[in-house]
Amino acid sequence: MSPEVYFDWTARASRDSLVCMRSACARVAASLAIVITAAAFERGAAATTQTLPLTITTGGRPARPGDLAVLTVRAPLDISSVSARGFGHDLAAFPVDARTWRVLVGIDLETVPGSYPIEVTATDHPVLRRATHPVEVVPRQFRTRKLTVDPAFVNPPPEALDRIAREAAELNDLWAHAIATRLWTGAFVRPVPDEANSAFGTRSILNGEARSPHSGADFISPAGRPIKAPNGGRVVLAGDRYYTGNTVIVDHGLTLFSVFAHLSEIDVKAGDTIATGNVLGKVGATGRVTGPHLHWSVRINGARIDPLSLLAVMGEAVENR
Repeated sequence: MSPEVYFDWTARASRDSLVCMRSACARVAASLAIVITAAAFERGAAATTQTLPLTITTGGRPARPGDLAVLTVRAPLDISSVSARGFGHDLAAFPVDARTWRVLVGIDLETVPGSYPIEVTATDHPVLRRATHPVEVVPRQFRTRKLTVDPAFVNPPPEALDRIAREAAELNDLWAHAIATRLWTGAFVRPVPDEANSAFGTRSILNGEARSPHSGADFISPAGRPIKAPNGGRVVLAGDRYYTGNTVIVDHGLTLFSVFAHLSEIDVKAGDTIATGNVLGKVGATGRVTGPHLHWSVRINGARIDPLSLLAVMGEAVENR
């Protein structure tokens, strides 16, 4: 072999080896790039999980027994399902937009003052973290009244006890089977245009015996005044009851109920779907009362709350329909 041929063959072999080495290096580099990219993705996902919490805000003031508190939940991503729990109950939650939800927290009138954690979870989103927000409950003074009345007014006769027990069980069943969807829209309004007294939470001592606290607001309304639905819902009870007389109960959905008592007339029936302003009946003095007025009580998440707190928090409309 001539020197020139040998040199050419050697050069080609060197070039081929170099090409192979470059190709192998490229393959190794590509593999390393994949590994590095995957590791970076995992680190980014972990960082994303840490930097995308739910944020929760309130109105800023402490709640009192009998108040309705509203939590606003915001997320940096779209969420389609939120669950919340506090005070031993699942709480009502509903969307405002794709990234904002509200949670309604009822503070029962007999809640002991203190700090209560509310746990909120975006139940269908693996990236967003669960968040906990405290609700501070401060003391509230309720008035006490002592009255001497006819004993028959305080203690029901023995023949009425079975009826009272049956009606109490029926109410407990209603509270436990609330409509799961929100039926109200917009602001809540007063059912009557009259002023309400401060009877909510009043402790009564009748003939020396302590009675259950008053769980509603009494409106100083004349007999025959039309009672209008404060918002949309479904009538789940319409009839006579031993203590509350002619009674209408509206399920607004998401565990929120309105109870209207002592009516002289009932203009709806169980199963009716109603809208804000629909007439439910007329003010009266049926049941265990001493005179005509409207008793309106509200329950949410099993808590007895002041209807005036509901009107204040849920945006009472300026015009009473």
